[in-house]
Amino acid sequence: MDKKILAFIISVFTAVSSAGCGDVPKPETSVTSQSTAVLELSNKDAAEEAKELYDYICDTYRTGIISGQQESTWMGSEQYEFDYIYKATGKYPAIRGLDYMNDDFDGVNRRAEEWYNKGGIVTICWHCGSDFSGSWNECMKTEISDWDKALTEGTEEYKKLIAGMDKGAKALSELRDKGIPVLWRPFHEFDGAWFWWGKGGANNFAKLWRIMYDRYTNYWELDNLIWVLGYSGNGRGYDKWYPGDEYVDIVGADSYNDGANGKLYNKVTSVAGESVPVCFHECGRIPTAEQLRKDKADWVWFMTWHTEHITDHNDKDDLKKIYNDEYVITLDELPQWGQNK
Repeated sequence: MDKKILAFIISVFTAVSSAGCGDVPKPETSVTSQSTAVLELSNKDAAEEAKELYDYICDTYRTGIISGQQESTWMGSEQYEFDYIYKATGKYPAIRGLDYMNDDFDGVNRRAEEWYNKGGIVTICWHCGSDFSGSWNECMKTEISDWDKALTEGTEEYKKLIAGMDKGAKALSELRDKGIPVLWRPFHEFDGAWFWWGKGGANNFAKLWRIMYDRYTNYWELDNLIWVLGYSGNGRGYDKWYPGDEYVDIVGADSYNDGANGKLYNKVTSVAGESVPVCFHECGRIPTAEQLRKDKADWVWFMTWHTEHITDHNDKDDLKKIYNDEYVITLDELPQWGQNK
């Protein structure tokens, strides 16, 4: 039984068994006032730290939105965006977004550990070329020349693909060994087909995702990962790209258009189902709580992109209002977990 069906059964049972109890969410802490069922991670052997974080995310879904910020490391300080937000709002985001681009495994892991030790949540993506090296340019300019060979076990192309993937797995295993759960967001914006991992079409992408999932979960035993599937805001046919419930824990989309993107949220939930947490995994201007309520967009977190996206596309007064809204969860409002308990 897949987790969507299980979640639906649990939610129906919960609704029936609790009818008449009068447990109505407070309007100021809910967008659509809908409850969600408790889900399990796709990896049945997930670490306790990952389960704890996932439970928190599931509990938060439709009751609040977790704040997040992607880092840059080239603006004079590794804390550039975070210092900017704190100066403007008096708050820090709860989630720190990192990127293994340019093989910055040591730097990313160090900053991830520092953030987790502060009580924060870590999410990692990976801009890289088809050989799993380089950065954004290589994402755009490189391609898989023969998808059939690359995705067929035993071929030289497949061995090369796995060797590239394993670089990231090795880095993630270091975080696993330190008990740090990761919102792992590989191959993002796949349906936009501008990055190499989307250029082969939906079927090849789904196979690629499953190969990484199997390699990381069953070979490397990365039980600290929560798998985040990140659609673009421009893609079509979301269902065609979906790898399957057993390979995904959280589904999201991104957009750099203004507003809360209620239609985009609905597109994602049409694939993810009503219970699976849905995130706004990248954005430019952050939607206000009022916009979220108006558009009925129940994103479980937002993550603003780095540099000018946070500094130039968000009015400081709006930023202060968002980060101090009781619906928005900041670093100081997260529960204590792991070694921080």
